[in-house]
Formats: sequence, structure tokens, C-alpha cells
Amino acid sequence: MDLLSPRFTAPARRKSAENLLPMINVVFLLLIFFLIAARLAPAEAVAVQPPEGRAVAEAEGLFSLLVAADGTLAWQARMDEAALQGLAAARGEYCMQADCAATPPRLTLRADSRLPAARLAALLPRIAGLGFGQVELAVVPGPVAGPVAGPLSGAGE
Repeated sequence: MDLLSPRFTAPARRKSAENLLPMINVVFLLLIFFLIAARLAPAEAVAVQPPEGRAVAEAEGLFSLLVAADGTLAWQARMDEAALQGLAAARGEYCMQADCAATPPRLTLRADSRLPAARLAALLPRIAGLGFGQVELAVVPGPVAGPVAGPLSGAGE
């Protein structure tokens, strides 16, 4: 045996661990996809519980005005008169880009179910003065007392 040249044995090879990098990449890509695809809406300025009703179609106005139970108006972060002024300004900007004379923009009114009808009726002329061609009242699906008039009522009689 030669003492000057010691022999070393090669260490045993460890099993290679699973590579987690591709799975982490897929998870981050899914996270980015869902963040982009999600419809993130800002919190409402006032709490509104829409009335129950039978909707013919979903309200799809480009602009949305909130009316609280006490009559407080909210549009984006503006309240009351500032909300109406901001809504009018936004409609004006929209009409610079689109032909509002041919198709006026629609306004979705999200009024609280506890708002008195007289107060809502008094608000409608002010909204009409802003130049919206159609105002839609947002409702949540629910039972409605009494018959509902519509295109199918009285059919076949």
C-alpha cells in the first residue's frame, strides 16, 4: 500500500429533487391572468340596497349614479351636487368622442329600496337635464306584487 497517494472513494450521488421552477412559473402566470381578467370595481361611495323587481334585461348604462336611502347622490368619489356636475362633465367628454346625437348614453340609476318614490321622482327632471337619453333603474331579482305588464301579457287572447 502506498501511503503517499491515498485513495478516496467518490461520494454517493444523491437523487435529484423535483424541479419546482416550472410549477412556480405556471402559478404566477395564472395569478397574473386572473388579476388582469378580473373585473375590479371600486367600493361604492354610499351603501345602496336596490329594490326587488323583475328585470327585462340587465342594466347596462355606461354611467352609474347611486342614490342612498336619505337621498344622497354619489358618482365615483363625488357627492350630491358635485356628483351631478362630475356626471355631466363625464357625459360631455364621452360625447366628444362618440355621436351622442344619434345614440345618447344611458344612465344606470342605483337607488336604495328605502328611498321614497316622491324623492326619486323629484330627482328625475334633474337627471334628464344632464342629457341622458335613457335612465335605467337597477333592481335585484325578486318577487313583485301584482301583474307585470310586458310584451307577453295578454298574448293568445
